[in-house]
Amino acid sequence: MKETMKRYLLCALLVIAMTALSCCAKKAEVGELDEVAASRGPEDVSDIVYIDENAIALAADAATTETAGTAKAAFDLVNQTRVAAGLNALTWNPGLEQACYVRAQECQSLFSHTRPNGTDWWTVNSDLMWGENLAMHYYDANSAVNAWLASPTHRANIMSGFTSGAIAIHQASDGTWYWAQEFGY
Repeated sequence: MKETMKRYLLCALLVIAMTALSCCAKKAEVGELDEVAASRGPEDVSDIVYIDENAIALAADAATTETAGTAKAAFDLVNQTRVAAGLNALTWNPGLEQACYVRAQECQSLFSHTRPNGTDWWTVNSDLMWGENLAMHYYDANSAVNAWLASPTHRANIMSGFTSGAIAIHQASDGTWYWAQEFGY
C-alpha cells in the first residue's frame, strides 16, 4: 500500500512539473508586436532630410554575435517568403542596418513607431527609411518572422515593393530582445 501511494505521489509530482514547464515554454515563445506596422509614401517627403548621426554612432556596436546571426537568419526567412510569393528578394542595406540598431535600442524605452524624443520613426534617416516592423520578446528568427507574417500590416511591409531592408536586435540588460526591421528602396 505504501509503495502504491509513493507511485501516485511521484506521478502527481511529475504531472505538476511537466505542466509548469509547459506553461513556461509557451510563455517564452509568446512575443509582442507593435499595434500596426509603419510605412510612409512619397506624400510624406519634405525638403528637410533627417539623419540622426549621434544616435547612429551610439548604436554602431550594439549587436552581439548571437543577435546579429539571428537577425540575418530572420532576413533570410523574409526573403524566402518573398521569393516563394514571386517577389524579388530584398537586398541587405547597411544604412538601414544602422537605423535598425537605433530603433531596436529605442524600443527598450518606448515600444512604438514614435521615437523616445517624440519624432517619427523614420527620422533616424529619412533618406533610407520607408517601412518599419517592430517586435519584442521573440528569441529566434522563426517566431519573430512568423509573428510579422501573421499580422496583416506587418506582412504588407514584408510583401510590398520595397527593394532593400535590414533587421537588428537589441538585447536589453534584463534579457529582452527588441527587434527592428527597416525597409527601403
